[in-house]
Amino acid sequence: MNEKPAVLLGMDLEELKRLAISGGMPAFTGKQLAEWIYKKRATDFSVMNNISKKGREWLTENCIIGREQPLERIKSSDGTVKYLFKAGETWDSGNKARGRRIEAVMIPDRERATLCVSSQAGCRMNCYFCATGRNGFFGNLTAAQILNQILTVGADLHKTSQEEEDLTNIVFMGMGEPLDNFPEVKRAVKVLTADWGLAWSPKRITVSTVGKLPQLKELLDETKVHVAVSLHLPYENQREQMMPAQKAFPITSVIKVLKGCDFSGQRRLSFEYIMWKGVNDDIASAKALVALIQGLHCRVNLIRFHKIPGVDLEPATEERMIMFRNYLNSHGITSTIRASRGEDIMAACGMLAGKDC
Repeated sequence: MNEKPAVLLGMDLEELKRLAISGGMPAFTGKQLAEWIYKKRATDFSVMNNISKKGREWLTENCIIGREQPLERIKSSDGTVKYLFKAGETWDSGNKARGRRIEAVMIPDRERATLCVSSQAGCRMNCYFCATGRNGFFGNLTAAQILNQILTVGADLHKTSQEEEDLTNIVFMGMGEPLDNFPEVKRAVKVLTADWGLAWSPKRITVSTVGKLPQLKELLDETKVHVAVSLHLPYENQREQMMPAQKAFPITSVIKVLKGCDFSGQRRLSFEYIMWKGVNDDIASAKALVALIQGLHCRVNLIRFHKIPGVDLEPATEERMIMFRNYLNSHGITSTIRASRGEDIMAACGMLAGKDC
């Protein structure tokens, strides 16, 4: 038996074929494994009845599928559900192991069920207004840990619904900066969209980013998923004060990269804009935002700020948000005010922190 079992969740078809061959099985067993893990969502090798008994025994001894149940499931009064998952261990300065925890949020909305997925335990971006970033960084998630959130919550949705419902959309807007863990996020997206995987349309997936370069260019070139840029502040000096990533990845450089991509078809570009009272909720900020993104085929989502401990910011008023939205719409930029979901269970935008991190 291997000292450390191979984790199959997250492997692509070629990797699964090579693994099968290494275990003395024919290459086509790799395709069977992909079907069991991704399409049939098996959690145990014993159910894989088209794989030989000897093959199943080898897999059991040397591999794990990689599926884990959540530690906790909390439901909001508005139907939003937050899940707490284990995400391995980290070590403190005294070389003492501490359990990592990450959160994922399922948001039901009539015929849609959207899962907000985490890509890191904590975050390196350290945005002033975000609970995740303020908690620090505890490590990247593997593609297996990312996909586990999706498959496990999808199974939970089946179990708790009266109908055979499934997730309709994935947004990489949970804990972490997805492009700071781009290799594993890209691997997860490949599994989600490949014919041998979950065979989802890229139109069902949105990846959010503060604008991390050059990974943003790679995301645009190598995938067809939707892109959401966490903009929030239209002035560069103001943005740098609250979003340190601005110094390394200026928003003007991000916009230049985005203008090199065609968003006039099915692929969508959106900008996320959290609104704070007296900070970025005036007409001058709206004018600056219009000037910054003019010419891009995009949408601006206005988001009410959700208060978190230790942050001396207040949410903009509803009147200000409506005024801001109307100004953008009247200047040719589609804008909507996003409904706040899951605030009572600390599941709303910017509130995810994970326990014991």
